[in-house]
Amino acid sequence: MSERHGVRGVLAGVAGGLVASWVMNQFLSGPGKKLTEAVQTPEENRKQAQHADDEDATMKAADAIVNTVTGGRHLSRKEKETDGPIVHYVFGALMGGVYGGLAEFSPAVRSGFGTSFASVLFAGGDLVAIPALGLSVSPAKGNKAALVTPYAAHLVYGLTTELVRRLVRKVV
Repeated sequence: MSERHGVRGVLAGVAGGLVASWVMNQFLSGPGKKLTEAVQTPEENRKQAQHADDEDATMKAADAIVNTVTGGRHLSRKEKETDGPIVHYVFGALMGGVYGGLAEFSPAVRSGFGTSFASVLFAGGDLVAIPALGLSVSPAKGNKAALVTPYAAHLVYGLTTELVRRLVRKVV
């Protein structure tokens, strides 16, 4: 990156955030499951398996968005399963764009090769905003070991966002 450029940084960050959202999903469905099994007790793993079909925060957010925009319509289960990932990718792209724009002008933002930003995103999103919006229970009330995998997934997101951002910035 020879010169700082806010718009190019945002666009590179959006690209990074989209790719990173996909990689994060792959992590959660593969290595993340193994990590969860390793850090939780057998009883905690059984409880989590019982709730595997529960709506996640992105499904609840998609329903809330549609409800707000349409003045009362709620999504069906099938629509939530489709629209929840869309919320995840849009949020990942937006946060990637914020990261890319900030990374253009502040080396501190890039510290830890994107993991510092990912940690802030995890803390602000998963630990504060999502429970405050009623999209999940507060981590203070839940199983602390259950936070390991989502935090690791956010670190994967941050690393991937930074890698893709750097690659894209080399060509734009």
